[in-house]
This record gives sequence, C-alpha cells and structure tokens, in this order.
Amino acid sequence: MVVVGSEAVYSDADDPRWIELRAPADEGLVAAARRAFPDARVGPIGTSARVGGAQSCEVEAMEGYAVLRAAALAGVPAVEVRVLANAVDEPDRAKWRFEDAKNVLAAALPLLLAELVRA
Repeated sequence: MVVVGSEAVYSDADDPRWIELRAPADEGLVAAARRAFPDARVGPIGTSARVGGAQSCEVEAMEGYAVLRAAALAGVPAVEVRVLANAVDEPDRAKWRFEDAKNVLAAALPLLLAELVRA
C-alpha cells in the first residue's frame, strides 16, 4: 500500500511531558502524489527509531521528520511517500514483506515522477 504523508511527526521521546514535533508536507506535492496514487492512504507518518515507537500514527518510518524539517529550513518543498512492508506494531521481521514493498515502490515511482514533472 502506498502512503502519502500529510506531515511527519517526531515521536521518539517517552517523556509524558513531550510535545510531538510536526513537519508539514508541501501541499502542492501532496496534491501531486494524490493524483499519482488516487487509492493511497494520506495522513501523518510518525518518525521513530524503534518499531512501534510512533504510537500516535498508523504509519511509521525512521527518517521522515528529519527530511521534511531539513527541507523546510532550506525552503525546499518536500513530501514523504512510503510503501508499507509491515504493520507498525509487528516486531517479527520474518513477517515483514520487503520484496513486495520494493516491487510496489518500483512500479509507483515512475507514476509519481511523471506527476511531479506536470505539477
């Protein structure tokens, strides 16, 4: 499944006083990704260094927040697009489907690039 991030949410701190940091994706790039992938899930993607660490999001990654935040600081539009290989709460890596996800990504990337060129 293709996921388009509406924002990246940094959620690694276990301190209950922690306020999640958010980095919004560029709205124009999100719109282009939605045109490329009309059936994609669109929503926040949590950034965490550990499996299941992004508890406030249904989708998690390790580097999305840093990339979107760096892009924002540089004044460069950015969007996070992912293909799911596993459920957030699935620690058993034998159940992760990397090959399937890579195949979906390989097919999806040209569609996204074509849409971004038109945008």
